[in-house]
Amino acid sequence: MKLFSSTHSFVVIGLAAALGGILVIAQDQDKPAASSSSDSNTETNAKPLTKKEIRRKEKALEKELAGPWKKWMDEDVRYIITDEERQAFKKLKTDEERQQFVEQFWLRRDPTPDTEENEYKEEHYRRIAYANDHYASGIPGWKTDRGMIYIKYGPPDEIDSHPSGGSYERPIEEGGGETSTYPFETWRYRYIEGVGTNTEIEFVDTTMSGEYHISLDPEEKDALLYVPGAGLTLSEQMGLSTKTDRFSRTDGTHLGTGNQPLPESMNEFTRIERYANLMKPPTIKFKDLDAVVNSNIRYNTLPMQVRTDYIRVTDATVYANVMVQFKNSDLNYATKDKIAKASVNIYGRITTLTRRSVNWFEDTVTSELPAEMLQDAQNGSQVYFKRIPLAPGTYRLNVVAKDLVGNTMNTFESALIVPSYNEDTLGASSVILADQLEHVPTTSIGTGQFVIRSSKVRPRINDVFKQEETMGIYTELYNFKMDPVSKKPKGSVEYQIVNNADDKTVVDYTEDLSDTKAFPNASSFLVTVEKKFPLKSLPPGRYTLKMKVDDKLNNQTLTPTKQFTVTAT
Repeated sequence: MKLFSSTHSFVVIGLAAALGGILVIAQDQDKPAASSSSDSNTETNAKPLTKKEIRRKEKALEKELAGPWKKWMDEDVRYIITDEERQAFKKLKTDEERQQFVEQFWLRRDPTPDTEENEYKEEHYRRIAYANDHYASGIPGWKTDRGMIYIKYGPPDEIDSHPSGGSYERPIEEGGGETSTYPFETWRYRYIEGVGTNTEIEFVDTTMSGEYHISLDPEEKDALLYVPGAGLTLSEQMGLSTKTDRFSRTDGTHLGTGNQPLPESMNEFTRIERYANLMKPPTIKFKDLDAVVNSNIRYNTLPMQVRTDYIRVTDATVYANVMVQFKNSDLNYATKDKIAKASVNIYGRITTLTRRSVNWFEDTVTSELPAEMLQDAQNGSQVYFKRIPLAPGTYRLNVVAKDLVGNTMNTFESALIVPSYNEDTLGASSVILADQLEHVPTTSIGTGQFVIRSSKVRPRINDVFKQEETMGIYTELYNFKMDPVSKKPKGSVEYQIVNNADDKTVVDYTEDLSDTKAFPNASSFLVTVEKKFPLKSLPPGRYTLKMKVDDKLNNQTLTPTKQFTVTAT
């Protein structure tokens, strides 16, 4: 399985209707309408806002947004904020909501949300500073066309600069021949996402003031364009066309190429499309899946299972480990060159209960195997894992998955109840029953798929195990009171496995926290439970793992439980 991760945060704010809407007061259908002297069945409707009232509300909103908020939207993020985000921001009512919006705006674009640094934000403001230093011309550099392109797309791969203009030999696609030009620059980008490859942008300073603007006409830089008989193209020199023909063209240029066909890159519609794409802000990668999250449509043509476990990071932050599993038999494989391949796009969003976006993720899961092994692999599965930092609280998780080969889709929604850990109270992470539990090399601690601290813990998503398997038990215990002499916690962990069919205990044993073999790194902050339990002695059935955790110094007890199923080999 290959995973391609691009984690960023996305904001969708649900608010009241726009100003000027008509408010209808609906009456209770079980009660008669209010009577009046003229008509006892008349319905009551609130009057719509007048134009004057609408203008007054709009002015009040403009005044409220004036200052730092307006500067942030119109200057700081002018070129990268989407229309949807701009409209959502304008509808916010309080400074607290606006501050949350700004935080999520940058988090959405952060390429590494698990770190304190936001490289996108830092690079964005570096580009603004660079534009102001290098492209100012009576107006701030960020307002110029060169500044805009630099801020959005960074430094070009190549620059062909003619800061003084002067003599210029046209390329043949512009008609050839020699002329004199205004100052101009041509920027070349090898690739711009959403625009294309080998993108060239020409800036011309026709006012000779240092203010370059984007030009869609290759001849706009020609200083002799309006001088009769000067700066002729090869076609004009040979009498195949005249200079006056340049002003009767219908493609938006003043090229002197006569009837010579233009290359595709200079086609009128190609130039306009390229310009329009350059003006757009960045878009979400999987827009189709984002649309599904925002709608109420539910799909179930691609079966999937989802689970979430919680691991404490600090008192203020908890990791929500989201796991999504697809059975190979439910995926569609396309065979090419004797290789069978399945691809699934995954889009997830975490929001508050009021639908304010907190975090989001989107990835592609692929599975490749030799075509002759496809039938044997039908009993297998593909697993996706995402670690998301969240503050304690209640959230809503939405996941959308789309099979790119079979065009099938599924949606999933559930609550995320992220626990809070009080430093004075004994606490525990989720109890994870794993089909893989092993220590990782020192260089892999804390990173990689399913890695929790120094161990790789791959949960069994449905908690169903075969008799021949070994079940891993992983949980973390927090906030033990520390013994002042030994600098270690004092207490015990009891394990019981109970058969649900007859309520009989089939396993029962206790470990002391002072046992360094069982708990080699026990501390007041963290005690890690890592156990492997062979299931061959358990008959098929449903079981409950019951744990009892005692903190003898603090006189506190925890009793986490977890159910699982054992099936025949």
